[in-house]
Amino acid sequence: MTENLTELNEQFADQRPKELIRYALEQHDEIAVSFSGAEDVILIDMAVKIDPEVKVFTLDTGRLHPETYEFIEQVRKHYGIRIDIRTPEQQALQDFVREKGLFSFYEDGHQQCCGVRKIAPLKNKLATLDAWITGQRRDQSPGTRSDVHLIEEDSAFQGRNGTLIKYNPLALWTSAQVWEYIKVFDVPYNKLHEQGYISIGCQPCTRPTLPNQHEREGRWWWEGAGHKECGLHAGNIISKG
Repeated sequence: MTENLTELNEQFADQRPKELIRYALEQHDEIAVSFSGAEDVILIDMAVKIDPEVKVFTLDTGRLHPETYEFIEQVRKHYGIRIDIRTPEQQALQDFVREKGLFSFYEDGHQQCCGVRKIAPLKNKLATLDAWITGQRRDQSPGTRSDVHLIEEDSAFQGRNGTLIKYNPLALWTSAQVWEYIKVFDVPYNKLHEQGYISIGCQPCTRPTLPNQHEREGRWWWEGAGHKECGLHAGNIISKG
């Protein structure tokens, strides 16, 4: 990319997310949409209208809610797309579970479990790409995502040729705007949202939020507010020191 990232962020600040997605798909030969199984499904809705063959991947940690697995399959069929489902490396997962058990994160934090189940599979996938498109929004977590840019160089992972560009088309959108899009365009959504789940992750680590609670309060609720990230995004990696 020859353009300055600061200039690009300014250029797309007042444009629709779909226009940034269009730009991203035009810029890179190997680029994919990251799908979490939640409201970021609107990225897929926007992307397939630009390129029906757009590449989409998701991380199957082995601990997702049944509703999330059903939703991933619903999205696959609804849009007629292939979804690259990435799973943990089995030997690493077996070794981890043998040593720590199935619920060690309740005792010593979720970082190691996320490392095996999410970070390693993501790293392997991103190593095949030049860029990826994520659903990060600034309003998701004021403490760790408030500085998310529309376009940025990923400092946590490397692409197939080293540098990896990350696009966050929804960075400046609010949750209300996301749900307005879902309703207006009749986009399928995870039924867990109807049960009080706003932010959706693994089943043992996610619970519904109470009225007036921030959406991230439902994630890793037994930990302090500063640790409510799994490390998928560089700016969200919080030191335990």
